Amino acid sequence: MSDDHTLRIEGEFTIFRAMELKPVLFAEPPVTDIDLSAVTELDSAGLQLLMLAKKTAVAQGRELRLTGHSEAVIDVFELLNVAAYFGDPVVMGSRTKPATGGAARSSDGS
Repeated sequence: MSDDHTLRIEGEFTIFRAMELKPVLFAEPPVTDIDLSAVTELDSAGLQLLMLAKKTAVAQGRELRLTGHSEAVIDVFELLNVAAYFGDPVVMGSRTKPATGGAARSSDGS
């Protein structure tokens, strides 16, 4: 942890790392910020732990913010459409759709 309430996760955030971090995420004092800027890989176990941490924080009436989303984190959040679950506008607005380079066509080709 980089300060009393921020947890910085580095490297792979996969099943084995998630098992290591679970006690840290639920220790006292509670984590208020999770810095994901150095995450190189995120699997379903890492995502589930983030979701559990968020759900627990909400149930306890406190905030939990995800910050510094790495490309790997954004890829998973977008693939699984979970950005809204965390309520993070940085992730939800992180990318724009690429231009198609041409005029839109209807399904009948016109």
